[in-house]
Amino acid sequence: MNTMTPRERWIALFNNNPVDRLTSDYWGTQEITDKVNKHVGGTDEAALCRALDIDSPRTVYPEEIHIRHTQPGEDNWGVHRTLIDYGTGHYMEADGHPLANFTSTREIEQYDWPRAEDFDYTTMVESLRNDDGQRLIRAGEFEPFWLYNRLRGMEQGFMDLLENHAIAECILEQVFHFHYEYNRSIFQAAEGKIDLLYMAEDLGGQNGPLFSLETYRRFFLPNQKRMADLAREYGVHVFYHTDGAARDFIPDLIDVVGIDILNPLQWRCPGMSLPELARDFGRHVIFHGGVDNQHTLPFGTPEDVRNEVLWIHDVMSKHHARWICAPCHKLQSVTPVENVLALYQTVHEINDTKH
Repeated sequence: MNTMTPRERWIALFNNNPVDRLTSDYWGTQEITDKVNKHVGGTDEAALCRALDIDSPRTVYPEEIHIRHTQPGEDNWGVHRTLIDYGTGHYMEADGHPLANFTSTREIEQYDWPRAEDFDYTTMVESLRNDDGQRLIRAGEFEPFWLYNRLRGMEQGFMDLLENHAIAECILEQVFHFHYEYNRSIFQAAEGKIDLLYMAEDLGGQNGPLFSLETYRRFFLPNQKRMADLAREYGVHVFYHTDGAARDFIPDLIDVVGIDILNPLQWRCPGMSLPELARDFGRHVIFHGGVDNQHTLPFGTPEDVRNEVLWIHDVMSKHHARWICAPCHKLQSVTPVENVLALYQTVHEINDTKH
């Protein structure tokens, strides 16, 4: 019999305390979520998690009340987006980069940047007031270079890190300033009810790091630490997402930034051997993810999925590592529903052996 709520499981992991069962989370695109819900009789992601007994957090947001960029298709950063059909689903992608042709820091400073005051935090507070306390509460975000590339274009973004240092630092500081005040406003308004901040930066690609450790330490590490420090001031834990071959950056993420959770563990990438990650970092950070969504989940059998979950669990247990079982990244629409069910059925199978 379960004795802890989903929130209590996450909090126990943060405190390095025992949990009553293997903790799980759900990540999926809308298309696969709809397919699984059709099978389990749910209506949204929260219903899916209840049906499959998954410990996913609840995410809350403030309401945007001041729209600075009003052209059709633009977001609050002035990035024009369009819905791209990739055959089996859709993604909103940037198809315009408002800062692409900027050549001076003066132009950047004069841009109409969003502000934390553009949001109303009272609706979020009211929602939290009625929360039942069963699920962990996640709010706030910080993923600067992803946003930078939407503002400048990806190729120009990487070139800026090499050749246009003043431009890069100016844009990154604007992005940081907004998110610092936005996240602080969330934490202040919520008065201790936020448990988790989502921070991200894709530091690794499929075959190696996306940039050098020196570049990371110059342009990204200081502000990541400042944002994590802000979260800790309010008793908020830090969830960190980086795709790919990111092994080189993990010590800084743990020792300097001070992250609590590392996601998604793409263990097929170079340097990301799961037994080695568990051995070297398992006592210092909570691992999240790991169930491969590039090969096993979309193209394997339910038995392949089951075996992989059991293997990861064995690796983590051997090294006494804390682990939240979840897909390696968002489940994609090509993933068979049977494989999604197999993932969480295996979690239940593992938990049944504990009782």
